Amino acid sequence: MITRSYGFLLAAAMLLVAGCTPPRTAAPAEIQPRALTFMAGYKPQANLPFVGAYVANDMGYFAEQGLAVDIQHSTGQGEHLKLLLQGAVDVTTADADSVLKRRAEQDLPIVAFALFGQRGSQAYAVLEDSNIRSPKDFEGKVVGYKLYQSPDYLAMLERSGADRSRIDEVSVGFDPRILVERRIDVYPVFTSNEPDLLNRIGFPTRLFDPADYGVATLGLTYLTRRELVEQQPDLLARFLKATLRGVAMSQSDSEAAIDIVMRYAPQEQRPHQVAMLKAELEMAAGPVADRLGLGWTTREQWQALQDSLLQYGGVERSVDVDTAFTDQILRRIYRDRTLVWP
Repeated sequence: MITRSYGFLLAAAMLLVAGCTPPRTAAPAEIQPRALTFMAGYKPQANLPFVGAYVANDMGYFAEQGLAVDIQHSTGQGEHLKLLLQGAVDVTTADADSVLKRRAEQDLPIVAFALFGQRGSQAYAVLEDSNIRSPKDFEGKVVGYKLYQSPDYLAMLERSGADRSRIDEVSVGFDPRILVERRIDVYPVFTSNEPDLLNRIGFPTRLFDPADYGVATLGLTYLTRRELVEQQPDLLARFLKATLRGVAMSQSDSEAAIDIVMRYAPQEQRPHQVAMLKAELEMAAGPVADRLGLGWTTREQWQALQDSLLQYGGVERSVDVDTAFTDQILRRIYRDRTLVWP
């Protein structure tokens, strides 16, 4: 059951704001305004890398970095990745495991340069009154999967000593009402939004997160083309500096951040966006972020993720993880765990 705190982020946010809050003036003369297109990988909502961009845009953080950022949203079917590869988009979002999968299967010239989810975005929900207390208790129960039995699920079962042959696994798609109707006992959820949606219709849940059972998982990243990292690292550094400042602001003043989110997502329910931002901030917590700062990731994290994916069928071959992520941009903007300005 997930019961983490993200209080450590307050200290990180204070460092970020203290380290990057100049007077609200025009961009320094030496920084020429540059156009950059950011496409969020889903609809407008309070995913943390989306929020960072929304806040940076509305608070003038992009302008202070000499950027004119066009914020767009993917309409689905991998549109954001296609446009990134075509050069129509400069930065988008993707889960870390999908970055490794694309590198391994298609050798795409993409690279993650910041990490927002220190743990994966999926967990496994049971109704609060369920007698299931651990993944071992999945035995004899009906467990749903959305598209396939994911590697993190398989790893969690093994680490918990569960006998998978005693579990009835069924395809359930993307409608959590099947759990409410008690047609299944365990439902795979996107941690940041589906548990809150279920709670709001009167069905609180408990969650089993693979990361809590020692499974290597990572969440959302900022993703770009490798050529941009090599040829225009300063452009990416300006973007990342502004968005991380936006993330820090969202932690220190979440209500103001949600005000901004609602301008981008007016069709969404504000209480749900509040809950979603809280969950996203919790998933951003972890030893690496605590030690190095918001957005940071390490080679060890990516290698552990790839090793787990290889073991449980998430990828068919290994790649050099240094081709899937880089800390080059983070190193340009951090000094002593504090963002440096300009």
